[in-house]
Amino acid sequence: MAMRVRFMRTANVAGIAIGGLSAMLAIAAHGQMDTARSSNGQKAEAVEDAAGNLRVPDAYRTTYQSLGSWAVSADQGSGSKELHLVYASPGTIAAYSRDGHFPDGTVLVKEVYEAATEPMTTGTVSHADTLKGWFVMVKDSSGRHAGNKLWGDGWGWSWFDAANPSKTTSTDYNVDCLPCHQPARASDWIYVQGYPALKR
Repeated sequence: MAMRVRFMRTANVAGIAIGGLSAMLAIAAHGQMDTARSSNGQKAEAVEDAAGNLRVPDAYRTTYQSLGSWAVSADQGSGSKELHLVYASPGTIAAYSRDGHFPDGTVLVKEVYEAATEPMTTGTVSHADTLKGWFVMVKDSSGRHAGNKLWGDGWGWSWFDAANPSKTTSTDYNVDCLPCHQPARASDWIYVQGYPALKR
């Protein structure tokens, strides 16, 4: 009788252990699928429609990763006339650090602010003042929107005025976007040297 009880306890413990292990494996597999989804094309789907029209993604300030910022010098006097803050969709930094390139579905959002410059205790300081708009790019190496003039050279490209984050004012990326990115052609059209998080 004692041996039978001991056998039943051992069987119960083994069953519980196997059940727990199965649950952990299922959770791990689900987590891997979610990670793959969040670092690839699914994030791009949230900012483009079937025709390839882009929009500024919702909640990018809280869900995206900060890549870095740029200050554009004032035409006259001290300080900056614009500040550019750049964000990348989740998983972009890890993928770029690992592979040295932007994976398909990467979304980059650049906020462009008019800057205000004033004396402060730390010196003459420029800070973001009025939002002018956003520049949004989506990585696409397959050319899935070949008929759309805002897609090409491996990216979807669009500028949005601050008044309307869902409708671009860009009409042709070759005219409206690419000229500013020509010096960064060798690094997939992105000025990666300005982003500390992408240094390898």
